[in-house]
Amino acid sequence: MKRLSKRGVAAGIAATLALAGCSGQSLEGKGDSKGGSDAITLKVAFWGDMGLDKLKATYEAAHPNVKIVLNSGEYNAQHEDLQKKLVAGSGAPDISAVDEGFIVQFRSQADKFVNLMDKGGAEYESKYLPWKWKQSLSSDGKQIGLGTDVGGLAMCYRSDLFKKAGLPTDRESVSKLWTNWDDFITVGKQYTARTGKKFIDSGTNMFNPVLSQQPVGLYDESEKLQMEGGPKVAFEASMKAIDAGISANLASFQPNWDQGFKKDQFAVLACPAWMLGHIQDTAPEQKGKWDIAAIPGGGGNWGGSWWTIPAQGKNVDAAADFVKWLVAPEQQIEVFKSVGNLPSQPALYKDPAVLDYKKEFMSNAPTGQIFASTAEQLKPQYLGKKNGPTRVAVENVITQVQQGKLKSSAAWAEAVKQAEKASNS
Repeated sequence: MKRLSKRGVAAGIAATLALAGCSGQSLEGKGDSKGGSDAITLKVAFWGDMGLDKLKATYEAAHPNVKIVLNSGEYNAQHEDLQKKLVAGSGAPDISAVDEGFIVQFRSQADKFVNLMDKGGAEYESKYLPWKWKQSLSSDGKQIGLGTDVGGLAMCYRSDLFKKAGLPTDRESVSKLWTNWDDFITVGKQYTARTGKKFIDSGTNMFNPVLSQQPVGLYDESEKLQMEGGPKVAFEASMKAIDAGISANLASFQPNWDQGFKKDQFAVLACPAWMLGHIQDTAPEQKGKWDIAAIPGGGGNWGGSWWTIPAQGKNVDAAADFVKWLVAPEQQIEVFKSVGNLPSQPALYKDPAVLDYKKEFMSNAPTGQIFASTAEQLKPQYLGKKNGPTRVAVENVITQVQQGKLKSSAAWAEAVKQAEKASNS
């Protein structure tokens, strides 16, 4: 899941609930953190806000000899660093989050991770969305990760800015404005013409959701680069938005992007469930000004992660205990409520704690219903071994266009060139 730098403190669960969630669920193997007297430190690497701050405190209170050290870094850098440490054979965190864009890359190196099937992981298969379980399963049946969340798509919008532009403001009416991406760009032109302000945040945040809706993404299942299909459709949509003058041309997931939220530099952005927490953390003063509508084109998945355990760690059993606790229903529900990350265990979509949940910050939008529905309809693309670096290479070209360093007419050829370079590296 593509997220941002950590900020704020996520709400946590009561200690009694946490203890109930983990009682009787210790994973197999030696070194159970509840039984030994030696102090254990578990280093956890991730990006953005995964709701870990209070969960860390709760877990440490229940396991006095375990200290959790959280390391939140930049999305791409965290994956690149993990790869380097795996190759080096040392230095990897005890637990590492891995995003959907990189999971195939890492599952092809399953020997470098703890096989969670050896740690009681088999009991989880029936709890996950079938495709989510398979995405982290190696070809020889090793399970390298337990899923955290999925990234079904909606569209977040500023109802107050829409009102100033003379546009509808209620969810249903806004959703009807854009059944497809061409309609969306048309609405963007209207907004910009009426207000003199930009409509969207970034061309890359057009590229990613449009790409996710295509039958085939950057790679097919034979690991062949497929730039002339879905990637070209998505790239052209992003160029059309930039050329239409509706993009604030902010580099997403960078400091100036965060300032764009605070300064009202855009009115909408593609919104996987995990984006809600970032909006709330970045611009808390905008409570009640944001709402959620349907995504143009319908469907698509942007993001979703797994907790993995590098095999080089010295405390793999304690790490496995913590991972199992993190994906237990109580913790998954609390993370959804606090930062928006939608669980990848479908039974929770029928739990009233999820299904009936309304996000006060997002104008009391029924986020449980909205995102549970998107998750159940997901048919994710195959994401190749080189998907992560290839997507970054294409995004960098879009950023060059936004910065005025490259003309949009020449951008596709450059994107293909850079994608092929990443694919062959």
